[in-house]
Formats: sequence, C-alpha cells, structure tokens
Amino acid sequence: MKELIVISGKGGTGKTSILASFAALASSKVLADCDVDAADLHLILAPTPESTHEFWSGNEAQIRQDDCTRCGDCFELCRFESINAIPAEQGLRYEVDPTACEGCGVCFDRCPANAIDFPESLCGEWYLSQTRYGSMVHAHLGIAAENSGKLVSLVRQQAKERAVKEGKDLVLVDGPPGIGCPVIASITGASLVLIVTEPTLSGAHDLKRLVELTQHFRIPAAVCVNKWDLNEAMCLSIEESARAMGVTPVGRIRYDAAVTAAQVADKSLPEFNGKGAAADVAALWERVNQLLEQIGD
Repeated sequence: MKELIVISGKGGTGKTSILASFAALASSKVLADCDVDAADLHLILAPTPESTHEFWSGNEAQIRQDDCTRCGDCFELCRFESINAIPAEQGLRYEVDPTACEGCGVCFDRCPANAIDFPESLCGEWYLSQTRYGSMVHAHLGIAAENSGKLVSLVRQQAKERAVKEGKDLVLVDGPPGIGCPVIASITGASLVLIVTEPTLSGAHDLKRLVELTQHFRIPAAVCVNKWDLNEAMCLSIEESARAMGVTPVGRIRYDAAVTAAQVADKSLPEFNGKGAAADVAALWERVNQLLEQIGD
C-alpha cells in the first residue's frame, strides 16, 4: 500500500481541489483529510459519517471554587496569562481561560490548597465516513484546541488501517499547509509528497522550504504549479529551481474559472467537465501515478 500526500506552502493554493480530483481519478484508494485545523475536503466530497469518535489530548486546568482560598498563587505563576482575576464579594475570584491555558500544569502542581484539577481535554472529533469515491477519514479540531499534529497522525493511521481492511492500494491525503508540526506529522513515512505551488515570489519561497522539509525526512517529492499561465516566466523559474533541488516538476494547471464553478457545485473537476484545468489535472494524475508505481511499498 502506498500513501500520497498533497501539501502546499499556504492555504488557498489549490491542493484540496487537486486531491478531490485525484479521488475521482484513482481506482483503489482510501481518502484522508489531514488539514484538521481548517478541513474542507468534505465540502466537495460530502461524506456520510459511519462512526464518530472523540479526540482527547493534553490537559486543561480547572479551579474548584469551593476549595479555592483566593491566595492568587496560580495567577502569579501562570506565564500564559490564562488565569483571570475577577472581582467578587470576598475579594478576587480566579478562573481559568480555557482558550489561553497551555496545559503546562504549573498551577496544578503549585496550588497550596490542592484546589485545581487537571483533566485530559476533549480537543475534537474524528470520523470514518463514506463518500461517492469510497471511504474517508477526517476530523474536526475544536476552537483553540492543541495537538493537531497528534490528530493528524491519528487520521493517517486510521486511513491506512481502513485501506488494509478494504484491500485498497493507495491512501490519498489532503495535507495541512505550511511547514509546521501538522505538516511534519502528515508527511513522515509517506510514499510520495506532491507540492502544489503558484507562480509567485511567495510560491517560489514556499517551494524551497517544503523541498527542504521533505529532503530532511528523505521523502520523495514532486511539484505542480497551479495557475501557471498567470506568470509563465515565474512558472519556468520555479520549475528550474525544483530541478536544481532534485525535485521533479510533474504538471501545470492553468487558471480556469471552472475550478471555482466546480467548488460551488460541490463537484470535483473531473465530474464538472473534462476540459481546461480538468484535463491538466488528469495529465498530472497520470504522471503522479507513474511515480507511485516506480516507488516500492
């Protein structure tokens, strides 16, 4: 079984539209949306959940008001300013701001009255669903919730287990943007990473950072330039830079208003039409599929 991860330097580059198109074109696959901080693959694929699971991770301080002596030690010790001092009838009342608490546990350890609990946090949910293109694992991370990297790893693992159970050959992953912890969690151990970029200076800069990241973890990578015809000279420069870094350019996708129209219609590009950008994506998939076939399991 092989695993293809589609990533980009920033959001809005087009990786989700490309991944949804690959979902329509690939014959034997399970899908995973690892962009858990801003998941949107479900907007195109309209998954129907088969099962919903809670995601618990990290800890969050909670002050028991009946046991609190109002000494203020927690307020003084918290380096993240997550303890609020609120005027009350008997002096100050201390409360934890759950959106600011980093879960370090200092207040829990140092409270002289042992009036602070430190339970595990409910950070979100993950889902096993069915789409018109087969099984899909995806997730929703709560507002200000931590450990998105851990949730990404969980989604990938569940997708691979589902692929084994169904006898599928490929896991297609919509990865997070950037180069942070969630991206690292999404690409480590992958068969191939497809980097989607745009013909701009920021696109060229993002490509360099992403290539360095994939090479650090020794993961094969390929690059695709989306909306290449908006700046042909920059597109050529990006492809030349990619080759110089040892990464193969495998496709170009033209600017096409049909991409937005397909999104509005809740369809992937191959479903919407077979022309323009849809034909470019089909050619891109052929090249990517050839690379996957050259890579061992």
